[in-house]
Amino acid sequence: MPIFSYKASDAAGNVFKGTIEAAEEKEAAAKLSAMNYIPIRIQASARSLKRSRFQLDGSINLNINVSRMFQRVTSKDVMMFTLDLHALLTAGLPVDKALSLLINVAEKEKFKEVVSALLKSVQSGNSLSEALAVYPNIFPMLYINMVKAGETGGVLPLVLERLGTFLENSQDLKDYIKSAMVYPLFLVFVGGISIIIMLAFVVPKFAIIFSDLGQAMPFSTQLLLGISHGLRDFWWLIIAVVGTIVYLSKKYVQTPEGRLKTDRMKVNSPVIGTLVKSVEAARFTRTLGTLINSGVPILQALRLVQEIITNRLIAGELETVYHRVKEGDSLSAPLLQADIFPPLAVQMISVGEQTGKLDEMLLRVAENYEKMVRNMIKRFVSLLEPVMILAMGLMVGFIVISMLLAVFSMNDVPF
Repeated sequence: MPIFSYKASDAAGNVFKGTIEAAEEKEAAAKLSAMNYIPIRIQASARSLKRSRFQLDGSINLNINVSRMFQRVTSKDVMMFTLDLHALLTAGLPVDKALSLLINVAEKEKFKEVVSALLKSVQSGNSLSEALAVYPNIFPMLYINMVKAGETGGVLPLVLERLGTFLENSQDLKDYIKSAMVYPLFLVFVGGISIIIMLAFVVPKFAIIFSDLGQAMPFSTQLLLGISHGLRDFWWLIIAVVGTIVYLSKKYVQTPEGRLKTDRMKVNSPVIGTLVKSVEAARFTRTLGTLINSGVPILQALRLVQEIITNRLIAGELETVYHRVKEGDSLSAPLLQADIFPPLAVQMISVGEQTGKLDEMLLRVAENYEKMVRNMIKRFVSLLEPVMILAMGLMVGFIVISMLLAVFSMNDVPF
């Protein structure tokens, strides 16, 4: 029988952790309730298998939470807070009582302070959405407006469940993209360091031997020795130039004009453009579908979606879509005309409008494109790895062949 780990509270507000055997989560929750515990978080050990689907087969998942060392509140903290709050409200606890229990559940001191401030604000008469609005850097407007819609419609637990699912899916996609890029980046780092060591320390040892060759050295060997000489004697200048270029590039990309040009290049790129459009389509449909499903009006939902779209070119086109919908047009027509999302996604949105199930179709599109993004990244990384290995091999081969050609040329030197 599966084993579930849990966090639960008793009537006095004390929080307990432990494990319990049950066939499913509902049975585990029922057993905890029979023990007069209020379930806060129930997690099956098989959950790790579910998450492993979002990782590359055969790759090493280096999930290092650097933010934990600095006690920064992350999106994962907000996600777990949302899921825990939903569990407590579903159990029938009022908001203030649920928040008081979540103070003990929070793992980071900084987030405990935030939850404590939320509790004080709610106890002073403010709504939960008003309390959340004090922390826009932790709880974005999308989050706050969904909570507000849940409070207005009297379905806050249901909205929190949808919001928790939305945050969980978004986090899974982010973690998958990060884990997919770990091995290629590690390969570039190790290969680059190896080549630098060869150029800076190994090749100069042979330069002394080849010094008598003069102009008799092959051109490739002369070029290699020149690169090695420049790297050894002017490494500080190279670092300064590269650092300056990176700094100025970042500053330019941070400007509205630079950000727009960079995002336009991404969208128009042959391979990267398709991936960017698919990622933004998944983010757009997931967010918009969740908002509409939670009772947020479509115009307000479109405004909120614009804030979470990272590509400025696509976000700018959504401004036109917003005004067209505001004037009475459908959602799919301006999206198709803007050509910012894959045509299939727009056609599925059109079907959702015609059947009166726009929110359901948006969420279905999001699931399809999230799977598509994972498959595209997997194919991209599987192609990128041999290309990078080949590139590193060619560089090392160039160094070795240049050295061998110089050795063979020594036979032609008159003694």
